[in-house]
Amino acid sequence: MIIVLLPAYNEEESLPRLLPKLQHTLTALGEPYRIVVCNDGSRDGTQEQLERASTTLPLEIIRHRINRGLGESVRDLFERASELAEPGDVIIRMDCDDTHEPEYIPTIVARVRADCDVVIASRFAPGGGQLGVSAYRAFISQCANIFMRLFFPIPGLREYSCGFRGYRAEIIRHAIAFYGNNFVQLKGLGFTCTLEKLVKLRLIGARFGEVPFVLRYDQKQGSSKMVGSTTTLGYLVMAVLYHWPWGGWRGAIRRKHVDWRMTNDPI
Repeated sequence: MIIVLLPAYNEEESLPRLLPKLQHTLTALGEPYRIVVCNDGSRDGTQEQLERASTTLPLEIIRHRINRGLGESVRDLFERASELAEPGDVIIRMDCDDTHEPEYIPTIVARVRADCDVVIASRFAPGGGQLGVSAYRAFISQCANIFMRLFFPIPGLREYSCGFRGYRAEIIRHAIAFYGNNFVQLKGLGFTCTLEKLVKLRLIGARFGEVPFVLRYDQKQGSSKMVGSTTTLGYLVMAVLYHWPWGGWRGAIRRKHVDWRMTNDPI
């Protein structure tokens, strides 16, 4: 089964564009699928759009009555996916604003099932790119990825900040069993959770890969939900937690994971 996770906040205009493309792509794969959406306190017609779509799609809605932010939405989505998933399933996380084209899902799924636990849709892989992104925003994004590659090196990875990813179901179930509620720990620091999941999966031995993709920011409806100052603060906090003091997360999590694996089943 393919489980698609969508965090949604005020996506009334995007959903009628995204969901039909998602349905077409997933149906063509020829295997069961499920879409799980977290409506994070939307103030527009997002809930009505989702309820309407759920009558024709295998779509489940998690609803936050107030806006809690991306971190809490992602935490709830992955916890629900770990409950639904069986061995061999693939979990896809993508944005709900129509900037991530579903046409890349089959390639991501194939790569996950071939040799990876986590596959990132990468703007920076050969053949990737982005459309509709201002020169300033592109520069900031490139700088952020350089920062993350420097402080959180993962061999072969160029793209750290894109949320369009595929995960082997077993690695997510393993991560949630190991980390518990701390799989997404920095919930109040904007889009930091996108980096945090990569780092924590790396620390428990996940294998990573990339596939090229083109970010369609020219299709985005409405303004960006990211607060740059909050996310930047989150990246700096993560750098401190990861490296200091005395090895930070790197040493503590790895040592704990070794002990945990001795008393629990392997992935």
